[in-house]
Amino acid sequence: MAGDDGAVPRPMAVELVSVGDELLTGEVVNTNASWLATELYAQGVQTRRVATIPDAIDTIAGTVRRARSRADAVLVTGGIGPTRDDVTMAGVARACGVALEEHAGAERWLTEEGGYRATDLDPDTTALPAGARFLRNPAGVAPGAVIEGIYVFPGVPRELKAMFELVRGEFSGPEQATMTVECAEPESALLDRLAYVDDTYPVSVGSYPGDSVRVVIRGPDPTAVEDAATWLREHAELVDQRKR
Repeated sequence: MAGDDGAVPRPMAVELVSVGDELLTGEVVNTNASWLATELYAQGVQTRRVATIPDAIDTIAGTVRRARSRADAVLVTGGIGPTRDDVTMAGVARACGVALEEHAGAERWLTEEGGYRATDLDPDTTALPAGARFLRNPAGVAPGAVIEGIYVFPGVPRELKAMFELVRGEFSGPEQATMTVECAEPESALLDRLAYVDDTYPVSVGSYPGDSVRVVIRGPDPTAVEDAATWLREHAELVDQRKR
């Protein structure tokens, strides 16, 4: 979608931060980052960087602070809750220069809708960065938070997905057109033509070798994407041609 001056609007840019020692030891596969990147891309949002970091307050604070300086929004997953290794909220609070404080809205939600008694809740369960917006957890207990463009979600995939639905509408951008060209030539033989497409058309080009070379052409202008794909099809040997 073009702006009033005909220019294509700049896509919303985000960075993802995955927190958890278990991700760094390989005990748990980080499916959250790939799921979020896929969902965000479908809404016209570009994921510029993904970081996987340990459960350490200083590391979380520094990583989130730097990410926020570069991106329109930062999505943090993992490390929230009442256990000793759940330090993500503390790290985000430090990144924003605020303290952690018990959030009345989070406690009210857990007691009125979650079926918990206030006396049964560990105080750390409802401790959020001061001034943060509370996000309820439709599939679990630990609440999420939003502060200064930083979104904090649980690491449990089903809880992340349920909570993301509450804020999905806050992430949008110009729709990205995508076309794929399956080439029968080796990737090394295609380098000059891939470079030509990249230099000539306002698109991004990615090549992924396997049994064939899958060339993916993306961009905000559908016509430019189609023109680039057409040119490549006319100047490369295609998988369909090899099968004839």
